[in-house]
Amino acid sequence: MNALETLRNAIPDAAKDLRLNLGSVLQPNTLTKEQVWGTAVACAIAARNPQLRQATLEDALTHVAPEVVEDAKAAAALMGMNNVYYRFRHMVGREEYAQKPARLRMQRLAQVATNKTDFELFCLAVSAINGCESCVRSHERVVLEGGVTEDHVNDAVRIAATFNGVAVALEM
Repeated sequence: MNALETLRNAIPDAAKDLRLNLGSVLQPNTLTKEQVWGTAVACAIAARNPQLRQATLEDALTHVAPEVVEDAKAAAALMGMNNVYYRFRHMVGREEYAQKPARLRMQRLAQVATNKTDFELFCLAVSAINGCESCVRSHERVVLEGGVTEDHVNDAVRIAATFNGVAVALEM
């Protein structure tokens, strides 16, 4: 039995739907296995539940190359920073802040280990978890321009929603 399957069985009955969803969102449909597992890793990290993070990392490495996992980790970390900064700028709504340079290092966005569009998809999913509208819009535009469809985006956000819900359920 794999780590996520074991974790799935630990989800309380009150969150039975999440137990079922966790199994289904990881099945490749529109997304490649790299997109599925990269999104899952990034979202498990963003959801901030140690059990979910560890189980996802363990299983991901049996499905995809370590470089996909490293890109997912980088996406989660960078969005952890960017989502706070850009969400603040959006929420405050003052042009003065929009005119100021971020002066935050983000080189990893341009230096992905695998695929730029996949990396942006991971960033989009994490931004959905973190609730940053401007980052969601920006990354969604980039992935669509990169050839990903709205169905791909929808499936990535389904992974994000499920992983966030599972993190909550594991804390019950």
